[in-house]
Amino acid sequence: MELSRIRKNNCFIIAEIGVNHGGSVTLAMQMIDEAKQCGADAVKFQTFKASTLVEKNTPKVGYQMSTTDPGESHFDMLKALEFNYEDHKPVIDYCRAKEIEFISTPYDIESATFLDQLGVQVFKTASADIVDLPLHKFLASTRKDVIVSTGMATLGEIEEVLSIYQTEDITKVSLLHCVANYPCEYKSLNLNVLKTLREAFDVRVGFSDHAIGAVPAVASVALGAQIIEKHFTLDKNMEGPDHKASSTPEEFSALVSAIRIAEECLGSKLKLVQSEEIQMRKISRKSLFLTRNIAHGNVIKEGDLTLQRPGTGIYANMIPVIVGRMANKDLTKGEILRYGDFK
Repeated sequence: MELSRIRKNNCFIIAEIGVNHGGSVTLAMQMIDEAKQCGADAVKFQTFKASTLVEKNTPKVGYQMSTTDPGESHFDMLKALEFNYEDHKPVIDYCRAKEIEFISTPYDIESATFLDQLGVQVFKTASADIVDLPLHKFLASTRKDVIVSTGMATLGEIEEVLSIYQTEDITKVSLLHCVANYPCEYKSLNLNVLKTLREAFDVRVGFSDHAIGAVPAVASVALGAQIIEKHFTLDKNMEGPDHKASSTPEEFSALVSAIRIAEECLGSKLKLVQSEEIQMRKISRKSLFLTRNIAHGNVIKEGDLTLQRPGTGIYANMIPVIVGRMANKDLTKGEILRYGDFK
């Protein structure tokens, strides 16, 4: 299976629910409903067990300290946000019923195996796991779509990971440009990297957007992003590390609308006269008109011609061809010149 909206040459938009469900299936389903209503093509979750993901003395990063209880450990924070294995199936079934793609980020091979067995068709890897080569080897072996986030990564590390997928099916891999901070500063986005990734690795590229507002995502689409991922919440004041940097339904809906408008604006690479320009073209362009009466058989001189609106006649680029020709009939000052007027 390919990412459906990309197959239609439209940007594939992912509402990153992540751990914002707080471990609640009911809240997860509510968020799926809202994401679908906003126009998201997919929702993305995270599949992990805190006991195997993090050593208990691992510290929190800065944004987690500011958005959660600073006295709570990294391990305890993640433990409270786990989405139990048994809760995945009803949520996946709910997504299928709602016709929205279910994607998850597995943080280990066990979780990836579990998702694969549930029939999940698209995997997303976290930026931090660009160095988890065994995980990427397993995902490559499934020959399913894999979206690889590249936050914090060097080009060499990206190349190393893509070499794993090259042995299976590189067409199944997409790279997401990302800055791994929540939220990240505009000056750090460096969106031109999208062109670098596409040119260096010849794969589909997208943008995992951790910035505030819709402008960065829209700009990324103009630079060739075919996948946009944005964190999603129902309320920025809910408990959890990611809510404050996430988009509300109102914000996400505006983001989707802006992206769809940007896609329409981009159009094709062909320079065409648009249908809505035709009337303006005919009226506002200038044609050749006569500055004096010219008798039948007399030679047309350059001084006999001037340019005036409308543009329904002969353009100025034909002056060198017309000058020196003889009038086919009596021509009247002020009339528009036609091709049948000279020989």
